[in-house]
Amino acid sequence: MAELLVSLRRDDGAPLHAQLEQELRAAVRSRRLKPGAAMPSTRALAAQLGVSRGVVVEAYEQLAAEGYLAPRAGGVTRVAPQAVASAAQATRAMEPPRPRIDFRPGRPDVSEFPRAAWLRSLRRALNEAPAERFSYWDGSGLPELREALAAYLNRVRGACADAERMVISNGFSQGLALVCAALRSSGARRVAVEDPAHQGSVATIRSAGLSPVGVPVDDDGLRVELLRETRVDAVLVTPAHQYPTGAVLPPHRRAGLVEWARRRGALIIEDDYDAEYRYDREPIGAIHGLAPDRVVYAGSASKTLAPGLRLGWLVVPGHLARAVADAKSAADGGSPALEQLAFADFVVRGELDRHLRRMRPIYRRRRDALLAALGAYLPHLRPTGSAAGLHVLAWLPPGIDEASLLRLAAERSVGIYGLAPHRLAPSDAGGLIFGYGTLSEGAITEGVRLLGSGA
Repeated sequence: MAELLVSLRRDDGAPLHAQLEQELRAAVRSRRLKPGAAMPSTRALAAQLGVSRGVVVEAYEQLAAEGYLAPRAGGVTRVAPQAVASAAQATRAMEPPRPRIDFRPGRPDVSEFPRAAWLRSLRRALNEAPAERFSYWDGSGLPELREALAAYLNRVRGACADAERMVISNGFSQGLALVCAALRSSGARRVAVEDPAHQGSVATIRSAGLSPVGVPVDDDGLRVELLRETRVDAVLVTPAHQYPTGAVLPPHRRAGLVEWARRRGALIIEDDYDAEYRYDREPIGAIHGLAPDRVVYAGSASKTLAPGLRLGWLVVPGHLARAVADAKSAADGGSPALEQLAFADFVVRGELDRHLRRMRPIYRRRRDALLAALGAYLPHLRPTGSAAGLHVLAWLPPGIDEASLLRLAAERSVGIYGLAPHRLAPSDAGGLIFGYGTLSEGAITEGVRLLGSGA
Protein backbone atom coordinates (compact mmCIF):
# COMPACT_ATOMS: atom_id res chain seq x y z
CA MET A 1 0.00 0.00 0.00
CA ALA A 2 1.15 3.54 -0.72
CA GLU A 3 2.14 5.52 2.36
CA LEU A 4 0.40 8.89 2.24
CA LEU A 5 1.44 12.15 3.81
CA VAL A 6 -1.74 14.17 3.65
CA SER A 7 -2.57 17.35 5.54
CA LEU A 8 -6.20 18.44 6.05
CA ARG A 9 -7.01 21.86 7.57
CA ARG A 10 -10.20 21.91 9.55
CA ASP A 11 -10.11 25.70 9.83
CA ASP A 12 -10.10 25.95 6.03
CA GLY A 13 -13.33 26.93 4.33
CA ALA A 14 -12.96 24.11 1.77
CA PRO A 15 -14.75 20.80 2.52
CA LEU A 16 -12.53 18.00 3.79
CA HIS A 17 -13.25 15.74 0.82
CA ALA A 18 -12.23 18.56 -1.57
CA GLN A 19 -8.97 19.10 0.35
CA LEU A 20 -8.22 15.38 0.19
CA GLU A 21 -8.92 15.31 -3.54
CA GLN A 22 -6.52 18.21 -4.08
CA GLU A 23 -3.76 16.58 -2.02
CA LEU A 24 -4.06 13.21 -3.79
CA ARG A 25 -4.35 14.81 -7.22
CA ALA A 26 -1.11 16.76 -6.61
CA ALA A 27 0.63 13.59 -5.37
CA VAL A 28 -0.26 11.76 -8.59
CA ARG A 29 0.82 14.65 -10.81
CA SER A 30 4.16 15.03 -9.03
CA ARG A 31 4.65 11.23 -9.12
CA ARG A 32 4.86 10.93 -5.35
CA LEU A 33 2.13 8.38 -6.02
CA LYS A 34 3.54 6.29 -8.85
CA PRO A 35 1.62 4.43 -11.59
CA GLY A 36 -0.07 1.31 -10.24
CA ALA A 37 0.63 2.16 -6.60
CA ALA A 38 -1.92 0.60 -4.22
CA MET A 39 -3.94 3.13 -2.24
CA PRO A 40 -4.89 2.64 1.41
CA SER A 41 -8.39 1.35 2.00
CA THR A 42 -11.00 4.02 2.64
CA ARG A 43 -11.36 2.76 6.21
CA ALA A 44 -7.58 2.85 6.89
CA LEU A 45 -7.08 6.31 5.40
CA ALA A 46 -10.08 7.69 7.29
CA ALA A 47 -8.64 6.38 10.54
CA GLN A 48 -5.23 7.89 9.70
CA LEU A 49 -6.72 11.30 8.97
CA GLY A 50 -9.30 11.26 11.77
CA VAL A 51 -12.25 11.81 9.42
CA SER A 52 -15.35 9.85 8.58
CA ARG A 53 -15.05 7.10 5.99
CA GLY A 54 -17.54 8.97 3.82
CA VAL A 55 -15.01 11.80 3.31
CA VAL A 56 -12.47 9.35 1.84
CA VAL A 57 -15.07 7.47 -0.20
CA GLU A 58 -16.25 10.72 -1.80
CA ALA A 59 -12.66 11.78 -2.61
CA TYR A 60 -11.78 8.39 -4.11
CA GLU A 61 -14.94 8.38 -6.24
CA GLN A 62 -14.21 11.86 -7.61
CA LEU A 63 -10.60 11.00 -8.47
CA ALA A 64 -11.71 7.76 -10.10
CA ALA A 65 -14.19 9.73 -12.23
CA GLU A 66 -11.34 12.07 -13.27
CA GLY A 67 -9.14 9.10 -14.18
CA TYR A 68 -6.54 9.49 -11.43
CA LEU A 69 -7.53 6.32 -9.55
CA ALA A 70 -8.56 2.88 -10.82
CA PRO A 71 -10.88 1.11 -8.34
CA ARG A 72 -11.54 -2.60 -8.61
CA ALA A 73 -14.69 -4.28 -7.34
CA GLY A 74 -13.79 -6.10 -4.15
CA GLY A 75 -10.12 -5.30 -4.72
CA VAL A 76 -7.49 -2.64 -4.08
CA THR A 77 -7.79 0.87 -5.50
CA ARG A 78 -4.66 1.81 -7.43
CA VAL A 79 -3.20 4.86 -9.13
CA ALA A 80 -4.22 4.80 -12.79
CA PRO A 81 -1.15 4.60 -15.07
CA GLN A 82 -2.73 6.78 -17.75
CA ALA A 83 -3.31 9.61 -15.27
CA VAL A 84 0.39 9.86 -14.48
CA ALA A 85 1.31 9.68 -18.15
CA SER A 86 -1.19 12.43 -18.97
CA ALA A 87 0.16 14.64 -16.19
CA ALA A 88 3.74 14.10 -17.38
CA GLN A 89 2.73 14.87 -20.97
CA ALA A 90 0.95 18.03 -19.83
CA THR A 91 4.09 19.14 -17.98
CA ARG A 92 6.23 18.51 -21.04
CA ALA A 93 3.74 20.36 -23.23
CA MET A 94 4.17 23.45 -21.05
CA GLU A 95 7.94 23.45 -21.56
CA PRO A 96 9.21 25.47 -24.52
CA PRO A 97 10.73 23.31 -27.25
CA ARG A 98 14.50 23.06 -27.28
CA PRO A 99 16.11 24.89 -30.18
CA ARG A 100 17.64 22.72 -32.87
CA ILE A 101 20.74 24.93 -32.92
CA ASP A 102 21.49 26.46 -29.54
CA PHE A 103 24.00 29.32 -29.18
CA ARG A 104 23.74 29.27 -25.39
CA PRO A 105 26.88 30.98 -24.04
CA GLY A 106 29.27 29.79 -21.37
CA ARG A 107 29.15 26.08 -22.20
CA PRO A 108 32.26 24.07 -23.08
CA ASP A 109 32.12 21.03 -25.30
CA VAL A 110 31.81 18.31 -22.66
CA SER A 111 31.94 15.63 -25.37
CA GLU A 112 35.66 16.44 -25.54
CA PHE A 113 36.16 15.75 -21.83
CA PRO A 114 39.41 13.74 -21.44
CA ARG A 115 37.82 10.66 -19.89
CA ALA A 116 40.81 8.34 -20.14
CA ALA A 117 43.18 10.79 -18.46
CA TRP A 118 40.61 11.61 -15.78
CA LEU A 119 40.04 7.93 -15.10
CA ARG A 120 43.78 7.38 -14.66
CA SER A 121 43.88 10.24 -12.15
CA LEU A 122 40.89 8.83 -10.28
CA ARG A 123 42.54 5.41 -10.06
CA ARG A 124 45.80 6.87 -8.79
CA ALA A 125 43.91 8.90 -6.20
CA LEU A 126 42.11 5.79 -4.95
CA ASN A 127 45.22 3.62 -4.95
CA GLU A 128 47.79 6.06 -3.58
CA ALA A 129 46.06 8.59 -1.32
CA PRO A 130 46.62 8.14 2.44
CA ALA A 131 43.53 6.88 4.25
CA GLU A 132 43.21 10.08 6.29
CA ARG A 133 42.53 12.06 3.10
CA PHE A 134 39.04 10.51 3.12
CA SER A 135 38.29 11.73 6.64
CA TYR A 136 36.96 15.14 7.73
CA TRP A 137 38.90 18.25 6.65
CA ASP A 138 38.41 21.93 7.21
CA GLY A 139 36.79 24.12 4.59
CA SER A 140 40.01 25.05 2.84
CA GLY A 141 40.19 21.78 0.93
CA LEU A 142 42.84 19.09 0.59
CA PRO A 143 46.46 20.28 0.56
CA GLU A 144 47.34 18.28 -2.58
CA LEU A 145 44.89 20.24 -4.72
CA ARG A 146 45.66 23.61 -3.17
CA GLU A 147 49.38 23.11 -3.76
CA ALA A 148 48.86 21.88 -7.33
CA LEU A 149 46.59 24.80 -8.19
CA ALA A 150 48.83 27.39 -6.57
CA ALA A 151 51.76 26.21 -8.69
CA TYR A 152 49.60 26.11 -11.84
CA LEU A 153 48.11 29.59 -11.32
CA ASN A 154 51.49 31.15 -10.60
CA ARG A 155 52.95 29.54 -13.73
CA VAL A 156 50.08 30.01 -16.18
CA ARG A 157 48.08 33.00 -14.89
CA GLY A 158 50.83 35.11 -13.32
CA ALA A 159 49.11 34.93 -9.95
CA CYS A 160 50.81 35.14 -6.56
CA ALA A 161 49.00 32.20 -5.00
CA ASP A 162 49.84 30.64 -1.64
CA ALA A 163 48.36 27.20 -0.99
CA GLU A 164 47.72 28.18 2.63
CA ARG A 165 45.38 30.93 1.46
CA MET A 166 43.34 28.86 -0.97
CA VAL A 167 39.81 27.55 -0.55
CA ILE A 168 38.31 24.83 -2.77
CA SER A 169 34.67 25.41 -3.71
CA ASN A 170 31.94 23.75 -5.75
CA GLY A 171 32.41 25.98 -8.78
CA PHE A 172 32.57 29.75 -9.10
CA SER A 173 29.04 30.50 -7.90
CA GLN A 174 29.65 28.91 -4.52
CA GLY A 175 33.05 30.59 -4.31
CA LEU A 176 31.48 34.00 -4.88
CA ALA A 177 28.79 33.23 -2.30
CA LEU A 178 31.46 32.33 0.28
CA VAL A 179 33.37 35.56 -0.34
CA CYS A 180 30.15 37.58 -0.11
CA ALA A 181 29.27 35.88 3.18
CA ALA A 182 32.67 36.79 4.60
CA LEU A 183 32.31 40.37 3.35
CA ARG A 184 28.87 40.68 4.88
CA SER A 185 30.15 39.39 8.22
CA SER A 186 32.93 42.00 8.15
CA GLY A 187 30.42 44.83 7.71
CA ALA A 188 30.42 45.24 3.92
CA ARG A 189 27.15 46.29 2.32
CA ARG A 190 27.76 47.23 -1.35
CA VAL A 191 29.60 45.47 -4.18
CA ALA A 192 30.30 47.08 -7.55
CA VAL A 193 29.70 44.93 -10.62
CA GLU A 194 30.33 45.49 -14.30
CA ASP A 195 27.29 46.62 -16.27
CA PRO A 196 26.45 44.51 -18.20
CA ALA A 197 27.40 41.54 -16.03
CA HIS A 198 26.60 37.87 -15.60
CA GLN A 199 23.11 37.87 -14.11
CA GLY A 200 23.87 34.79 -11.98
CA SER A 201 26.70 36.62 -10.22
CA VAL A 202 24.47 39.61 -9.53
CA ALA A 203 21.84 37.28 -8.06
CA THR A 204 24.47 35.62 -5.84
CA ILE A 205 25.53 39.00 -4.46
CA ARG A 206 21.94 39.91 -3.70
CA SER A 207 21.30 36.53 -2.04
CA ALA A 208 24.16 37.22 0.34
CA GLY A 209 22.43 40.38 1.55
CA LEU A 210 24.73 42.74 -0.34
CA SER A 211 23.66 45.45 -2.79
CA PRO A 212 25.11 45.24 -6.33
CA VAL A 213 26.05 48.62 -7.82
CA GLY A 214 26.44 48.75 -11.60
CA VAL A 215 29.50 50.43 -13.12
CA PRO A 216 29.43 50.89 -16.90
CA VAL A 217 31.66 48.93 -19.25
CA ASP A 218 33.11 50.22 -22.53
CA ASP A 219 35.38 48.72 -25.18
CA ASP A 220 38.21 48.58 -22.61
CA GLY A 221 36.17 46.91 -19.88
CA LEU A 222 35.23 48.38 -16.50
CA ARG A 223 35.35 52.19 -16.33
CA VAL A 224 37.55 52.23 -13.27
CA GLU A 225 37.42 56.02 -12.85
CA LEU A 226 33.71 55.73 -11.99
CA LEU A 227 34.40 53.49 -8.98
CA ARG A 228 35.31 56.50 -6.88
CA GLU A 229 31.69 57.64 -7.01
CA THR A 230 30.21 54.35 -5.79
CA ARG A 231 31.38 54.06 -2.16
CA VAL A 232 31.41 50.28 -2.43
CA ASP A 233 33.31 47.79 -0.28
CA ALA A 234 34.32 45.47 -3.13
CA VAL A 235 34.15 45.11 -6.89
CA LEU A 236 33.58 41.99 -9.01
CA VAL A 237 35.44 42.11 -12.33
CA THR A 238 36.20 39.84 -15.30
CA PRO A 239 39.37 41.62 -16.51
CA ALA A 240 40.83 38.97 -18.82
CA HIS A 241 37.62 38.59 -20.87
CA GLN A 242 34.73 40.73 -19.70
CA TYR A 243 31.41 38.94 -19.61
CA PRO A 244 29.53 39.44 -21.83
CA THR A 245 31.25 42.11 -23.98
CA GLY A 246 34.59 40.31 -24.34
CA ALA A 247 36.65 43.40 -23.47
CA VAL A 248 40.13 43.05 -21.94
CA LEU A 249 41.02 45.48 -19.14
CA PRO A 250 44.17 47.37 -20.29
CA PRO A 251 47.24 47.94 -18.07
CA HIS A 252 46.42 51.52 -17.06
CA ARG A 253 42.96 50.51 -15.86
CA ARG A 254 44.37 47.53 -13.99
CA ALA A 255 46.78 49.83 -12.19
CA GLY A 256 43.97 52.28 -11.47
CA LEU A 257 41.79 49.49 -10.10
CA VAL A 258 44.51 48.35 -7.70
CA GLU A 259 45.18 51.95 -6.62
CA TRP A 260 41.47 52.48 -5.94
CA ALA A 261 41.28 49.27 -3.87
CA ARG A 262 44.27 50.27 -1.74
CA ARG A 263 43.00 53.79 -1.10
CA ARG A 264 39.48 52.63 -0.37
CA GLY A 265 40.53 49.57 1.64
CA ALA A 266 38.26 47.61 -0.70
CA LEU A 267 38.42 44.14 -2.19
CA ILE A 268 38.75 43.16 -5.85
CA ILE A 269 37.04 39.86 -6.72
CA GLU A 270 38.65 38.65 -9.94
CA ASP A 271 36.54 36.16 -11.88
CA ASP A 272 39.02 34.48 -14.23
CA TYR A 273 36.36 32.26 -15.79
CA ASP A 274 37.82 31.43 -19.23
CA ALA A 275 41.13 33.28 -19.47
CA GLU A 276 43.04 30.22 -20.68
CA TYR A 277 41.15 30.37 -23.98
CA ARG A 278 42.91 33.19 -25.84
CA TYR A 279 43.43 32.60 -29.56
CA ASP A 280 45.46 35.52 -30.94
CA ARG A 281 48.18 35.78 -28.29
CA GLU A 282 49.19 34.55 -24.85
CA PRO A 283 46.48 35.13 -22.22
CA ILE A 284 46.73 38.32 -20.17
CA GLY A 285 47.98 37.64 -16.65
CA ALA A 286 45.74 37.91 -13.61
CA ILE A 287 45.38 41.12 -11.60
CA HIS A 288 46.00 38.99 -8.51
CA GLY A 289 49.74 39.09 -9.17
CA LEU A 290 49.70 42.89 -8.80
CA ALA A 291 48.00 42.99 -5.38
CA PRO A 292 47.45 39.63 -3.67
CA ASP A 293 46.55 41.45 -0.44
CA ARG A 294 43.63 43.22 -2.15
CA VAL A 295 42.43 40.61 -4.67
CA VAL A 296 40.39 37.44 -4.31
CA TYR A 297 41.25 35.33 -7.34
CA ALA A 298 38.39 33.00 -8.37
CA GLY A 299 38.61 30.23 -10.96
CA SER A 300 36.97 26.93 -11.79
CA ALA A 301 37.12 23.88 -14.04
CA SER A 302 33.69 24.68 -15.50
CA LYS A 303 34.92 26.22 -18.77
CA THR A 304 38.29 24.48 -19.07
CA LEU A 305 37.03 20.92 -18.41
CA ALA A 306 33.37 20.47 -17.51
CA PRO A 307 30.89 22.26 -15.23
CA GLY A 308 29.66 18.91 -13.92
CA LEU A 309 32.91 18.43 -12.00
CA ARG A 310 31.79 21.22 -9.61
CA LEU A 311 35.38 22.22 -8.89
CA GLY A 312 36.33 25.82 -8.16
CA TRP A 313 39.01 27.62 -6.21
CA LEU A 314 39.67 30.89 -4.45
CA VAL A 315 42.96 32.56 -3.58
CA VAL A 316 42.05 34.79 -0.65
CA PRO A 317 43.96 37.59 1.11
CA GLY A 318 45.25 36.56 4.51
CA HIS A 319 42.78 38.66 6.49
CA LEU A 320 39.82 36.87 4.85
CA ALA A 321 41.17 33.34 4.38
CA ARG A 322 39.88 31.91 7.65
CA ALA A 323 36.45 33.52 7.31
CA VAL A 324 35.98 32.14 3.77
CA ALA A 325 37.15 28.66 4.81
CA ASP A 326 34.75 28.71 7.76
CA ALA A 327 31.92 29.76 5.44
CA LYS A 328 32.72 26.77 3.22
CA SER A 329 32.66 24.41 6.21
CA ALA A 330 29.32 25.81 7.31
CA ALA A 331 27.89 25.51 3.78
CA ASP A 332 28.57 21.83 3.11
CA GLY A 333 31.43 20.49 5.20
CA GLY A 334 33.89 20.63 2.29
CA SER A 335 34.09 19.47 -1.33
CA PRO A 336 34.40 15.73 -2.13
CA ALA A 337 37.87 14.37 -1.41
CA LEU A 338 38.18 11.94 -4.33
CA GLU A 339 37.52 14.61 -6.97
CA GLN A 340 39.99 16.96 -5.31
CA LEU A 341 42.71 14.30 -5.28
CA ALA A 342 42.01 13.31 -8.88
CA PHE A 343 42.13 16.90 -10.08
CA ALA A 344 45.38 17.50 -8.21
CA ASP A 345 46.92 14.52 -10.01
CA PHE A 346 45.42 15.72 -13.32
CA VAL A 347 47.03 19.16 -12.92
CA VAL A 348 50.42 17.97 -11.64
CA ARG A 349 50.84 15.48 -14.50
CA GLY A 350 50.19 18.18 -17.08
CA GLU A 351 46.88 16.74 -18.27
CA LEU A 352 45.08 20.08 -17.88
CA ASP A 353 47.75 21.80 -20.01
CA ARG A 354 47.41 19.09 -22.67
CA HIS A 355 43.63 19.38 -22.71
CA LEU A 356 43.79 23.16 -23.11
CA ARG A 357 46.33 22.89 -25.95
CA ARG A 358 44.00 20.44 -27.72
CA MET A 359 40.86 22.53 -27.24
CA ARG A 360 42.18 25.98 -28.19
CA PRO A 361 42.35 25.31 -31.95
CA ILE A 362 38.93 23.62 -31.86
CA TYR A 363 37.28 26.61 -30.22
CA ARG A 364 39.22 29.06 -32.40
CA ARG A 365 37.89 27.40 -35.57
CA ARG A 366 34.35 27.62 -34.19
CA ARG A 367 34.79 31.29 -33.35
CA ASP A 368 36.18 31.96 -36.83
CA ALA A 369 33.19 30.15 -38.34
CA LEU A 370 30.82 32.30 -36.28
CA LEU A 371 32.47 35.56 -37.34
CA ALA A 372 32.47 34.49 -40.98
CA ALA A 373 28.78 33.56 -40.80
CA LEU A 374 27.87 36.84 -39.12
CA GLY A 375 29.70 38.73 -41.84
CA ALA A 376 27.94 36.77 -44.58
CA TYR A 377 24.36 36.58 -43.25
CA LEU A 378 24.06 39.32 -40.61
CA PRO A 379 26.49 42.02 -41.79
CA HIS A 380 24.59 44.77 -39.97
CA LEU A 381 25.58 43.25 -36.61
CA ARG A 382 28.89 44.40 -35.07
CA PRO A 383 30.85 41.65 -33.27
CA THR A 384 33.00 42.91 -30.43
CA GLY A 385 35.54 41.66 -27.91
CA SER A 386 38.87 39.88 -27.93
CA ALA A 387 39.64 36.61 -29.68
CA ALA A 388 39.00 34.56 -26.58
CA GLY A 389 36.55 32.48 -24.59
CA LEU A 390 33.45 30.60 -25.71
CA HIS A 391 31.11 33.40 -26.85
CA VAL A 392 30.88 36.53 -28.98
CA LEU A 393 28.71 39.58 -28.35
CA ALA A 394 27.34 41.23 -31.49
CA TRP A 395 25.91 44.75 -31.15
CA LEU A 396 22.67 45.52 -32.93
CA PRO A 397 22.36 48.66 -35.08
CA PRO A 398 20.00 51.41 -33.89
CA GLY A 399 16.39 50.65 -34.65
CA ILE A 400 16.75 46.85 -34.50
CA ASP A 401 14.75 45.44 -31.59
CA GLU A 402 16.53 42.78 -29.54
CA ALA A 403 13.35 41.05 -28.38
CA SER A 404 12.03 40.80 -31.94
CA LEU A 405 15.19 39.04 -33.09
CA LEU A 406 14.94 36.59 -30.21
CA ARG A 407 11.37 35.73 -31.22
CA LEU A 408 12.44 35.34 -34.84
CA ALA A 409 15.23 32.99 -33.80
CA ALA A 410 12.84 30.89 -31.71
CA GLU A 411 10.51 30.54 -34.70
CA ARG A 412 13.44 29.11 -36.66
CA SER A 413 14.44 26.80 -33.78
CA VAL A 414 17.64 28.77 -33.18
CA GLY A 415 18.61 29.64 -29.62
CA ILE A 416 20.26 33.05 -29.25
CA TYR A 417 20.45 35.19 -26.14
CA GLY A 418 19.98 38.89 -25.61
CA LEU A 419 22.05 41.41 -23.72
CA ALA A 420 19.11 43.00 -21.87
CA PRO A 421 18.92 40.48 -18.96
CA HIS A 422 22.57 41.22 -18.10
CA ARG A 423 22.09 44.97 -17.69
CA LEU A 424 21.61 46.69 -14.36
CA ALA A 425 20.72 50.06 -15.87
CA PRO A 426 18.39 50.47 -18.87
CA SER A 427 20.04 51.03 -22.24
CA ASP A 428 18.96 51.47 -25.83
CA ALA A 429 21.99 49.53 -27.09
CA GLY A 430 20.88 46.00 -27.94
CA GLY A 431 23.09 42.98 -28.50
CA LEU A 432 23.03 39.25 -29.09
CA ILE A 433 25.30 36.77 -27.28
CA PHE A 434 26.39 33.83 -29.41
CA GLY A 435 27.96 30.90 -27.57
CA TYR A 436 29.86 28.56 -29.87
CA GLY A 437 31.49 26.13 -27.46
CA THR A 438 29.13 23.20 -28.05
CA LEU A 439 28.40 23.66 -31.78
CA SER A 440 30.14 22.29 -34.84
CA GLU A 441 31.30 24.75 -37.49
CA GLY A 442 28.54 23.56 -39.81
CA ALA A 443 25.85 24.06 -37.16
CA ILE A 444 27.19 27.54 -36.39
CA THR A 445 26.98 28.56 -40.05
CA GLU A 446 23.51 27.07 -40.46
CA GLY A 447 22.18 28.73 -37.31
CA VAL A 448 23.36 32.18 -38.36
CA ARG A 449 22.04 31.62 -41.90
CA LEU A 450 18.60 30.73 -40.52
CA LEU A 451 18.59 33.85 -38.38
CA GLY A 452 19.83 36.04 -41.23
CA SER A 453 17.18 34.80 -43.65
CA GLY A 454 14.49 36.72 -41.78
CA ALA A 455 16.41 39.49 -40.01
